[in-house]
Amino acid sequence: MTNTAGAMGVSAAATRRGFLAGGLAATLGMAWAGRVLAHEPGAAFAIEQDRGVYGPTGDDVLGHGTHKYNVVPGWGELDPHEHPIVNCHAMVQTGDGLLHTLCDGVRNNFLVYDKSGKLVRAWGTEYPGAHGLELVKEGKQEFFFVVDGGWMVRGDDGKASREQGNVTKITTDGRHIFKLGHPSTIGVYEPGQRFQPCDAAAAPNGDFYIADGYGSQWVLQYDHDGKFKRKFAGPQDPNPAARLNGAHGVSIDQRDPSNPMVVCSSRSANELKWFSMDGEHIKTVALPGAYAGQAVFKGENIYAGVCWSKQDGTGKRLANSGFVTILDKDDRVISNPGGTEPKYVDGKLQPMHQDTHTFRHVHDVCVDDEDSVYALEWNSGGCYPIKLKRI
Repeated sequence: MTNTAGAMGVSAAATRRGFLAGGLAATLGMAWAGRVLAHEPGAAFAIEQDRGVYGPTGDDVLGHGTHKYNVVPGWGELDPHEHPIVNCHAMVQTGDGLLHTLCDGVRNNFLVYDKSGKLVRAWGTEYPGAHGLELVKEGKQEFFFVVDGGWMVRGDDGKASREQGNVTKITTDGRHIFKLGHPSTIGVYEPGQRFQPCDAAAAPNGDFYIADGYGSQWVLQYDHDGKFKRKFAGPQDPNPAARLNGAHGVSIDQRDPSNPMVVCSSRSANELKWFSMDGEHIKTVALPGAYAGQAVFKGENIYAGVCWSKQDGTGKRLANSGFVTILDKDDRVISNPGGTEPKYVDGKLQPMHQDTHTFRHVHDVCVDDEDSVYALEWNSGGCYPIKLKRI
């Protein structure tokens, strides 16, 4: 889910990404240095060149203020010959403490770790475009919504082809509950209208929301059993302030249990938008310079992966320029691990951008029960999750 850096030094600890990229390229025939990228909604394929070796070292101290972190060196790294991956797209922690990482491609859709970084199991081959993962708790049972975004990586060359996406509800061990049909089958979309969802979110009442960020830009709301209720925030929403530009993430803000809200990433606009549970726009929070994905809630804070940032925060969007951003209970940015220190002038957040070469493209984050943050990266040379331990 960042930077036109010039020549840079490569520490021994940082070379892991070079090893992973080289090992995977040799094993799977993936041309990492001229990788085909296809994660821009409505855009043609683009070639993005590898720009040197990015990666954390054990000495990195990332973040600002009350939210500073050390990188845990080597956490979660696996033999790329045995467990090759294309992209790590999402992660959730289940009630037993295990961390479930979602990867696209035709091998290892799920890598399940304990908190020490030990692999517990790897499974799944049926989600070649695996993109979003939502944990759903129903009583004592836990389920996943697996969102396949339609950029299907079916072969060993790592290239993605554009197809229709889908959303599947499964048990945590992979048993299917249901698969959501294309919205055109119930008259919500026109025949042939693109459906390439990015993310899903489950509400306290059992409803769930789908962000069709690579498709038609709507947020689709369904009840617990998959019955369609409404769509909102798309290009024809009657309220211009509600319209999303890159509906890349959706989540539920339950910090006030009496007033839950839907939060959507308008990634290409560098914004997060809040909606009522029935889709009425409430507010927009600008994140200037930061292409942030899903808002992940933990306690009073919001965490988000920034896939790209702009040159000096205001210029062109740069490759390999990702970081993590953290907001407080008032939705003000308080820390940017891997990015510039957040600053407000007259109450207005100033543009942000990458400040270290720790990350390339942070697609999503997970925050565990010990407040450690895991960064999941897209287009980063087959990089496994990066763990940030809070100081």
